[in-house]
Amino acid sequence: MQQATHLETPSWGQELRATLALAWPLAAANLLQMLTYAVDVIFIARLGEQELAGSALAVSLFGLVLWALTGLTGAVAPLIAEAVGARAPALRPVRRSVRMALWLAVIAGIGGMGLCLMLDPIMRLSGQQTGIIALANQYNNVIIYSMVPMLLAGVLRNFVSALGRPIFATAITGLGIFVNAAANYVFIFGKFGAPEMGLSGAAVATIITGFFTLGAYVVAIRMDRRLHRYHVFGRLWSPDWARFKQIIQIGTPIALTITAEAGIFGTAAFLMGRFGSAELAGHTVALQLAALAFQVPFGVGQAAAIRVGYHYGARDALAAGRAGWVAIAIGAGFMALTASAMILAPRALLRIYVDPDAAANAMLVSFALQYLALAAIFQLADGVQAVAAGALRGLQDTRIPMWIAIFSYWVPGIGMSVGLGFFTPLEGTGVWIGLATGLFFAAVGLIWRWNRREVLGLTRGRAAP
Repeated sequence: MQQATHLETPSWGQELRATLALAWPLAAANLLQMLTYAVDVIFIARLGEQELAGSALAVSLFGLVLWALTGLTGAVAPLIAEAVGARAPALRPVRRSVRMALWLAVIAGIGGMGLCLMLDPIMRLSGQQTGIIALANQYNNVIIYSMVPMLLAGVLRNFVSALGRPIFATAITGLGIFVNAAANYVFIFGKFGAPEMGLSGAAVATIITGFFTLGAYVVAIRMDRRLHRYHVFGRLWSPDWARFKQIIQIGTPIALTITAEAGIFGTAAFLMGRFGSAELAGHTVALQLAALAFQVPFGVGQAAAIRVGYHYGARDALAAGRAGWVAIAIGAGFMALTASAMILAPRALLRIYVDPDAAANAMLVSFALQYLALAAIFQLADGVQAVAAGALRGLQDTRIPMWIAIFSYWVPGIGMSVGLGFFTPLEGTGVWIGLATGLFFAAVGLIWRWNRREVLGLTRGRAAP
């Protein structure tokens, strides 16, 4: 992948090609990761409803903590990109950034395991059934050991992607699906001489997949000549506290933003549950479709952080601006397509998860169709805000975007969801209007900040060729 130099600013076409080359493998890896989670659900569902419910409760907390901490350690990506853009190949600063991110992954992962052990009191306070609590604890007490290897693998994924090898993320995630499926089969049902572990076996499969993914990245880095010359596994014991602090300063707002966004969707589920099971089921299916489509702009946002970071390091503000706007256009264009599909062919999309023609699903489908119409608006706003946030991360600007996101999600967003959902006849539709409103506010606020980046002093270097 060609990167900006100090002498030549990439044209719009060159930037478009470079961003697409970086974004599509990352988006594909995100989609494959969702498929990995789907494999877990398929196997656990064969154990019964109670086991599936218990695992869902455990994953709701484990997934949130893992996602937030991945955002924290993921701050290494713009730092790597800045170093490469400033003085390629920048062996020493890249190596030190990766080393400190690996340290942070271990430390934060251990802390995250402690947070996940709060699941039991959370379930009891929320009035969950005793049997489901026991199953959730059984699953949670094993799966937490996958957190550290997953976070370490996430750091290495950022390293290979920022160094122009994003296809490794796609390939390794794809291979992980097969490892996860095989491990689920062996340890849940006790095949090939392994003990029959039931729900705990599914958690063991997640641990095995986490270590496989980590090992695959290590092997890929050691075998690739371009990546190996950085020697990111050398002198792992040697600290660089300034770099460690920098990663925390950039990454903490990212982690808090992720927590805030995940929180509104969790809150929305609880709000929908107050209206009835059909409304909640319809909401869940519609949201799953939205989440599936979101993986593409999420990958584009990851690419934007890297591309903008290259130019930020090269002190080329014009190129950084082009990289950000190109990524935003790609994200918005893709979401326009998915929004159109939600409006023009909603029943076809619903078939991914349910049979829309089955009489038993009539109420669910009726509500899901209502919510999908709003999801079209939801998609556009969510895609734009995700990519704009990624572009700003490339400028290492995360604190103010965090406050923009938190305000947008929790004041106009949840405020309108509660107001329209419970104080008007709209109910579930009102909740979705609130979600779309919150994401719209976030998109406008982040685009405004990106557009004002030079006035606000976020860029550096030449702004014109």
